[in-house]
Amino acid sequence: MSVVEAFRQAYSAEPTTVWRAPGRVNLIGEHTDYNDGFVLPFAVPWGITAALSPRQDRTIRLLSLQSSGEPVVISDWDAAQGWTRYVVGVPAMLGERVQGADIAIDGDLPAGAGLSSSAALEVVVGSALNEVYGLGMTPMEIALLGQKAENDFVGMPCGIMDQAASALCEDGRALFLDCRSLGSRNIPLDLASHGLRILIIDTGVHHELADGQYAKRRADCESAARRLGVDALRDVTDLAGALSVLQGDERKRVQHVVTENHRVEAVIGLLRAGAIAEIGALLNASHLSLRDQYEVSSPELDVAVEAAVRGGARGARMTGGGFGGSAIALVAEERVPAVQEAVLAAYEERGWKEPRFLPATPAAGAHKI
Repeated sequence: MSVVEAFRQAYSAEPTTVWRAPGRVNLIGEHTDYNDGFVLPFAVPWGITAALSPRQDRTIRLLSLQSSGEPVVISDWDAAQGWTRYVVGVPAMLGERVQGADIAIDGDLPAGAGLSSSAALEVVVGSALNEVYGLGMTPMEIALLGQKAENDFVGMPCGIMDQAASALCEDGRALFLDCRSLGSRNIPLDLASHGLRILIIDTGVHHELADGQYAKRRADCESAARRLGVDALRDVTDLAGALSVLQGDERKRVQHVVTENHRVEAVIGLLRAGAIAEIGALLNASHLSLRDQYEVSSPELDVAVEAAVRGGARGARMTGGGFGGSAIALVAEERVPAVQEAVLAAYEERGWKEPRFLPATPAAGAHKI
């Protein structure tokens, strides 16, 4: 059943609008966004579709095709539970500019793969509300609205990258985003013409310590910035000097963030030069830094990355917040079977559940259907 058919069946009416917003993969630039740094994500072909009509009261009726049963009816927005908070948080942040809505949601993002279904949900609802209430928001303003909903309503202190990727990306391109100025430009990422593919390796694992650990990493960065007398770690220009006055976790977090920002800029340079295959070494370096300095990897991610490289990938790294989810590997087309076999063998050897492999093609951001 399509989302429009589900909407008709649930609400006995036609939806006013239908929007779609994608998930994302981050090529490089991990945990730099909330440090005012640089990121380079791209949208994936999978996402969330929302059919929506405005209401004249403050009630939200919400149906998900991934959940059985009747629509959830939410009159007290603060009382929303679970995944519905990502939806309700968006109109909640808009305050009196909007009333309620009838919404039907359908998604084809692989569950638990770390491809940012939460941001896609926020952006698709924000985009639809923007249209039906005539709010006049730009795609970046919709992304910022989604981030505010996740920070202030859901309580997850994420940066802007995921929502910006979902809202702003273009087909066949990666989004270079300066998370301080919010300046962005789409960079061509034509993998096929270079005989390359980015392979997502979905470990199928999510370690539940992630949310508290994510908040701790952010706190480490903020305390290190205060100690160094800078507004954010993006402002650290003398890494050796900074490391000489820091200790423990703060020292490691700074080393990752500063070097990761430089890796993003280096990847941009290689992409502009048409040297896509050469970014592999930077992906490898990013993973080692995330594993050893930022300490957000997991055994499943490490094994996937190491096996992929051993199987012939040009480079690989974990992607997303960490503690599980997915890795990405840059692979020549003819090496894809060998890379998959190497990863499967490594997982089988450890008695782990078989991972999923998904081809990551850069796709378009949020759009009306």
